[in-house]
Amino acid sequence: MEEIRDLYPVQVLNVGQFIIEECIEGEEFAVDAYFNGEGKPVILNIFKHIFSSESDVSDRVYFTSKEVIETYRETFEDLLKEIGKLAGLKNFPLHIELRVGEDRRIQPIELNPMRFAGWCTTDIAHFAYGINTYRYFLKQLEPNWEKILEGREGKNYCLIVLDRPADLDLKDVKGFDYEKLLSDFEKPLELRKVDYGKFGFFGFLFAENREEKWGEIERILKSDLREYIRK
Repeated sequence: MEEIRDLYPVQVLNVGQFIIEECIEGEEFAVDAYFNGEGKPVILNIFKHIFSSESDVSDRVYFTSKEVIETYRETFEDLLKEIGKLAGLKNFPLHIELRVGEDRRIQPIELNPMRFAGWCTTDIAHFAYGINTYRYFLKQLEPNWEKILEGREGKNYCLIVLDRPADLDLKDVKGFDYEKLLSDFEKPLELRKVDYGKFGFFGFLFAENREEKWGEIERILKSDLREYIRK
């Protein structure tokens, strides 16, 4: 916490209190949504946060798909309805993270008010479903999920966070081979490079992935990225 506390202003990251998420069991999801002028919750995206092992707590891969939306949308809407009633929310955007246990019990982790998923992450909705989350909120639009999901069977839309190995000294890094990274994916959609000297990681990659090619996601999930790092 001492190492990362000065990376962002306190309005973005306040390290005074934090949750040890590995103590909360279940599969992890994040939802971008808003409450409209009548207090109705409108879900704009659901993405699943996957890990390489039970001890992994990194943010390497998030993905969404037709199956994810259809499986969890109504359940998460019901949760948001309860939150909206308790808090009296209207005209209110939010980003909520939660875990779903094997018994389908939902355990909220955090609810971030007045914003969607931070620093590029909400853009999964654009690449997967053509949804600009900000435009949908400001114009009070609702996704027609039945129409949007047509033809998206067997496809996953992923965000890969190119974080560095914990033991890597960035002073030793001379470059990152982004071209090699792109060549390892069947259908990269967009690469966003980051000043790794300033922010401590190498960027974001959006990619479309067929289920039969899921191995490329499993590989990058477990990789320490050293094959792309030039010293």
